This record gives sequence, C-alpha cells and structure tokens, in this order.
Amino acid sequence: MINRIIDFSINNKFIIGLFTLALIGAGVYSMTQVHIDAVPDITNNQVQVITQSPNLGTEDIEQFVTYPVEVAMSNLPDIKEIRSVSRFGLSVVTVVFDDDMGTYLPRQLVSEKLTEVREQIPEGFGQPSIGPISTGLGEIYQYTLEVEEGYQDDYSAIELRTIQDWIVRRQMAMVPGVVEVNAFGGNKKQYEVAVDPDELRAIGITISDVFQTLESNNQNTGGAYIERNHQPISFVAKVLPEVFRILKIWSSRPLRVFPLKSRMWVTYASEVRCAMVH
Repeated sequence: MINRIIDFSINNKFIIGLFTLALIGAGVYSMTQVHIDAVPDITNNQVQVITQSPNLGTEDIEQFVTYPVEVAMSNLPDIKEIRSVSRFGLSVVTVVFDDDMGTYLPRQLVSEKLTEVREQIPEGFGQPSIGPISTGLGEIYQYTLEVEEGYQDDYSAIELRTIQDWIVRRQMAMVPGVVEVNAFGGNKKQYEVAVDPDELRAIGITISDVFQTLESNNQNTGGAYIERNHQPISFVAKVLPEVFRILKIWSSRPLRVFPLKSRMWVTYASEVRCAMVH
C-alpha cells in the first residue's frame, strides 16, 4: 500500500504539487479565522455592578449599597460566585455566571434586578449601574493633557480637567473599539458657596434654606430671543459665579425677600481628591 502511494506521488508530481498548495492555502486561511490571541483570555463570565457615592465611608457603603446589591443578585440563576469590594465612595459587586450563559443574558438579568435595588438604596447614596463589557486582558491606553511651553500659566489644573471631561473624553468615547474612558488627576471643577451663619441667622434663614434654594435654582432655561431683520437671535450668557450673588431666599417672615450678596460668597473651587478614578 505504501509502495503504491509512493509510486503514485512520483509519477504524478503535478497533482501532488496542486494538492500541497491547496493544503497550504487551507491552513493559512484557517489560521486567520481562529480567534486565539497570543495570550488566551481566561476571564470568567462576569458582570460588575458599580456604585459611586463620594460622600460615604466604607461602613456605610457596605451596609446601604453593597449588601442590598449582593442580596438581590444572589437569586439569579446559574451563579457561580458573588464577590464585592467596598471602599470610601465606591462599591463594586462582581457577579460570576456559568460560561454557558453567554455575554448578554447575564447582563439582562442583572439589569432587571437593579430596578429593584435602586428602590432599596437611600436617596443620595448613589445609583448602581452595570460596568462595560470588557475583560481582564483588555488593552489600556493612557494619555496625558499637557500645555505647550510658554502657555503653562494660561491653563490651571481645573481647566485641564474640564477640557478632559467635556471635550477629549467625548471624542475618545466615539473611537471604534473603545469601551470606556476614565479620567484621573487634575482638579474637578465645582462651585463653592461660603455663607456667614451669623448673618443668615440674623434674618431668619437657615443653611437648609440656602441648600434648597440653590438646588431649585440650578436649572437650565432659555433666554428667549430678539427679532432683527426678520431673524430670531437667541440669547447666550457667559458669566462668572457672580451670577449667583443675585440669589434671593424667601424667609419665614411673610412677604420679605433678602439679597444674599453681602452674606454669601460664590467662587470656583475643586472637588476634594480621594485617590479615586472618576
């Protein structure tokens, strides 16, 4: 049998050559279609529930956020493991499913449970959300925002962080293949209101009144328009924090309004940094 195969190969070199080329071509094509990386992905089938609450300590995060999420997720089918991490201002609950469940079915089940969990978490303690679809071997690209030499004094750490959050981050999120963009470093911009308690107490206004008024007035609204040459021109205002100085609060006394310009100061400030990625 072997002798006949050898004789056939020697006497039909052209056919054997074509067969060899076809075998090589099939091997190259199969190699390009195999989804195996140099480092195999060994990440299990997991869904992460992330809750951010910058003002809560570790014990409060564990009691009011992490524990309700773990209890709600424990009743889901085909769960292999539930683990969690609670730290200052952050709760991460990882739910591991069987590999046969696929990728999207576990996320759907977790999403349905989150609707119930949000009702159990006290108001102001954060809203749990599902993390992005990614693996432990996903590529991470890091970049920095730097000011060209000679312009360092024109941009502060607050301005660089604002550019990152509102311009660069949105552009990077639209790049194909990017799952999530996280920012850290710099100073996160916020408005800081400083009040004089003695002055407010003298006119019968409490800190709670100031807080509620700021919350209700911090809304966007249209500035109407004027008509010129049969064309509407919209109003767009660009103002500094002095705009908040015109804030007025109704006191408990009837029909009296007090301007707070001399009793409160509004400035730009940065969020307290706690070594967390936002």
